[in-house]
Amino acid sequence: MQHSKNDFWVGLFVLLGGAALVFLALQSANLLNLNFRSGYTVTARFDNIGGLKPKAAVRSAGVVVGRVQSIGFDDTTYQARVTLELEKRYVFPKDSSLKILTSGLLGDQYIGIEPGADENNLAEGDMVTATQSAVVLENLIGQFLYGKAEEGASSNGGTKK
Repeated sequence: MQHSKNDFWVGLFVLLGGAALVFLALQSANLLNLNFRSGYTVTARFDNIGGLKPKAAVRSAGVVVGRVQSIGFDDTTYQARVTLELEKRYVFPKDSSLKILTSGLLGDQYIGIEPGADENNLAEGDMVTATQSAVVLENLIGQFLYGKAEEGASSNGGTKK
């Protein structure tokens, strides 16, 4: 069987196309981070992180300024401990607040930073104390249903006929 020069180029093209598809799949799932810039880490504690995952985006004004580095559980305060890696070029005041937000109605969760007004900026190893936990959809539905059931019981006067 004789191989032509075109077979080599077709094979190379197929391999490059496959590698590009794997790269795009990993990049879209936030499983690949090719950020070679150094950053600084800060930690925060949340009562409930919902579905937040490591490598989730950290955004301020819609711009990605960092990533969630790790998530752990603090045995003493019974809270989730989230470590964020922020890019060095973005600095935020020490009194900035963090919120866990959702992209769209049922999208991925990310952390939003709202800058404060302190003159000193966050530095390596700082702890952010002003946090707001994730809004859990199941809890909201439960509160709504409980409120409607309570409203229905009070409109009947609470007595059975």
